[in-house]
Amino acid sequence: MSFSKAKEYLQKFKLQDRIMEFDTSSATVSMAAAAIGCTDGEIAKSLAFIVDARPILIIVAGDKKIDNPKFKEEFNTKAKMIPFDAVEELIGHAVGGVCPFGINDNVDIYLDVSLKHYEIVYPACGSSNSAVKLNLSELEQMLLYKKWVDVCKEM
Repeated sequence: MSFSKAKEYLQKFKLQDRIMEFDTSSATVSMAAAAIGCTDGEIAKSLAFIVDARPILIIVAGDKKIDNPKFKEEFNTKAKMIPFDAVEELIGHAVGGVCPFGINDNVDIYLDVSLKHYEIVYPACGSSNSAVKLNLSELEQMLLYKKWVDVCKEM
């Protein structure tokens, strides 16, 4: 169901031909990068948090981690990830396939500046064996995101 919701969302922008499905799992950044043949950083991972009692997604480069002080400065609260067993209910996709496409209406999306290091990124597509190839401009144009943020650690 999640894959079909993400695919339906991408069809609105005529990008469904960019969806890739794999015979192997792409549930982690390293698995997705291996399946696609790209670097870990080019994977656009979706991190799910609770802020002000609402679910949010922050899309970050796959080789980055959240910097807790930066997160607190941006959102005025400590970084609290959504528990594994609540992600699908709150976001609309299960862990391993979480993406910003076809999500629940009440989820706010933020894009992290770490993505700007890459011309092409590969978010998941609603399942643990899919991804979609997008450039940053396409990603920006298709998402109703709140804003760009800087909440990741410099590695």
